[in-house]
Amino acid sequence: MDVLNRDDAVPFTTVDGSTIREIMAHRNSAVRNQSLAEARLSPGQATTPHHHAITEEIYYILTGVAEMTLADETRLVGPGDAIAIPPGSQHTIRNTGKEDLVFLCCCAPGYEHPDTFLENPSPPATA
Repeated sequence: MDVLNRDDAVPFTTVDGSTIREIMAHRNSAVRNQSLAEARLSPGQATTPHHHAITEEIYYILTGVAEMTLADETRLVGPGDAIAIPPGSQHTIRNTGKEDLVFLCCCAPGYEHPDTFLENPSPPATA
């Protein structure tokens, strides 16, 4: 039986710029088809807009408030909200509050850096 504690997970920064603790994944348990991580964003911080070609995600907000953008839709989210992120959908989340935004990221298949594709920033406007 795998029972892992969040406090034992070493934080690292993902390709999109968020700091996560991978609580359970194929790297540390019998889990093979998904992963569970806790992510944190400081006030004003946002993930780099990105998408995953294969992975679908669920974000579940534990504390804080944020603007969640998925494709061309933006919504305010807070504690208790779950956000479905289909594969291929561009997304970003921005902490709009005064405290850390803490949320769970459930990924299937499990999170891997190579399946994170950063979106190209828009070129500067020319006059």
